[in-house]
Amino acid sequence: MEQIKHWIAENSTIYSIIKYVFLVAFVLVIIQLVRRILRKHVTDTAARYKSQKGIEIIGYIILIFLSFSYFTGNIKDFTLVIGLFSAGIAFTLQELILSIAGSLYIFIVKVYKPGDRIEINGIKGDVIDVDSIYTTMMEIGQWVSNDNYSGRIVKLSNAFVFKGPIYNYSQDFPFIWDEFNLPMKYESDIELAKSIIIKIASRTLSEYTSNSKSQWKDVVNKYYIEDALVDPTLAITLTDNWVQFNLRYIVDYRKRRSVKHILYDEIYKEIQKTDGSVILASNTLELIKIPEIDVNIKQNI
Repeated sequence: MEQIKHWIAENSTIYSIIKYVFLVAFVLVIIQLVRRILRKHVTDTAARYKSQKGIEIIGYIILIFLSFSYFTGNIKDFTLVIGLFSAGIAFTLQELILSIAGSLYIFIVKVYKPGDRIEINGIKGDVIDVDSIYTTMMEIGQWVSNDNYSGRIVKLSNAFVFKGPIYNYSQDFPFIWDEFNLPMKYESDIELAKSIIIKIASRTLSEYTSNSKSQWKDVVNKYYIEDALVDPTLAITLTDNWVQFNLRYIVDYRKRRSVKHILYDEIYKEIQKTDGSVILASNTLELIKIPEIDVNIKQNI
């Protein structure tokens, strides 16, 4: 015991650092235990997620408070500790601080939250978690088409909220405008084609149109933005090969792919019932005449 006391007296700084590390480890273990208990006993998903995040934030506050009180009260050579700690990790620490600041910015400004579909730093996906350092997303796109999950879970530093634009598909206005083109032959009944497309679009999209109108009014009142038409619209363009119908409509951001499939399918079925009055166009190559080729073969005897 006398030797231990003598060593502690001679190496008080090292002893204080070791004691501080154990104290931090103890607090972190307590945080994890409390989170595990909440995970097992809180059945509601939203309440479980929020309670675990609350415990995590409280734990960080306790660690910051203990660090300040411990360093200023017990370690005399505090500048040496800071110098050793900051040497070699200055850039990492800067990125870490920026990530923590980004997490506070996300929660306070409500840039996005779990459940939102966003695109940030060229990555699109659904936010499934936001912690003090990272935003976790279920990726959309890449090698799969349209708005399907790729199956990859992406962790992105919260520092990226300060480094570029953030596209939010669901905040304030959970609808997007989409469109597609339908080429029709010039000999088609254009008025009949227009009525078919508008009728099917109005019937299929009626729910999305009615739900989006009230929410779009809230967006117009909240932001400096012009009012926009949310009803399906049809525009016609004359090209060298066909009459092009451009259908523009509003849809729930999660139903874009399925709704486009329904529209294509219903419009095609109605066009088939017109008995040739409306004909879809396509790129074709027509040979008018095959040139005559005169071949003379001379045989040497």
